[in-house]
Amino acid sequence: QVQLVESGGGLVQHGGSLRLSCVASGSSVSTDVMGWYRQAPGKQRELVARFTNDGNIIYGDSVKGRFTISGDNAKNTVYLQMNSLRPEDTAVYYCHARLPIYPYMYWGQGTQVTVSS
Repeated sequence: QVQLVESGGGLVQHGGSLRLSCVASGSSVSTDVMGWYRQAPGKQRELVARFTNDGNIIYGDSVKGRFTISGDNAKNTVYLQMNSLRPEDTAVYYCHARLPIYPYMYWGQGTQVTVSS
């Protein structure tokens, strides 16, 4: 059974940094896509950043230049370095992975990131 396990959320002041980590356990198959989404109260879940196994990286417009995604599809790991955090970055951050194993799309349980002003 594939599970995504996240760590690294917490409370940080405006302008601070946090690093999120996620590992997809329970699979001997490499991921096709790994990334992060976030959902703030009353808002839809949105893409933060993701990368594919052919090296394509996409960032959401609101985090470009501040957040950096890294990881390894073969090792089924993904990290998110978040710098210059703002109160509007406050949300639950979800790790996401796509694998060639039903149900193909996997989500972590979410980790809370809170940025105080």
